[in-house]
Amino acid sequence: MSSIVIVSHSGYGHTRKIAEAVAATSGAELIAIDAEGNLPEGGWEKLAAARTIVFGSPTYMGSVSWQFKKFADASSKPWYLQHWKNKLAAGFTNSASMNGDKLSTLHYLFTLSQQHSMLWVGTGMMPSNAKSATRDDINYIASSSGLMTSTPSDASTDEMVPGDLATAAKFGERILEATALLAG
Repeated sequence: MSSIVIVSHSGYGHTRKIAEAVAATSGAELIAIDAEGNLPEGGWEKLAAARTIVFGSPTYMGSVSWQFKKFADASSKPWYLQHWKNKLAAGFTNSASMNGDKLSTLHYLFTLSQQHSMLWVGTGMMPSNAKSATRDDINYIASSSGLMTSTPSDASTDEMVPGDLATAAKFGERILEATALLAG
């Protein structure tokens, strides 16, 4: 089993593509929350064995998807037993709008991690905020607390912003680095 696990829900495939980009550079194993809000067989065991858990959800109406919320509510048993205490946690979200209240989603993921007594890892990236910055630059959306990406509502997964995918890859590197520090 991987020491890094990404547990996420994706409604239309965009959040899944971000999860894949994070996994590609972190070596994380992906656990997809299905359309009914359930984990696949063995999912809870993989989360229990992981050193780092990365949470991912699209931002719908200013928060996580109901499928992710169902998973979070079901995590009350590991919470009660403090099974995830001192594991690393991180989070990411995607929505159609540039802002889209994504910070509310990241705050939800952060709060979930803190209820589980986990240690949160931010992006560790400086924002691309100069006049010369373009949408394809790393961390153009300028999030520090977790990864934020934005995909227009009429864009396919093949039309996702290359800068967001590159930012997701850098975030994966950050998660791998933080996991190695915890292990050291």
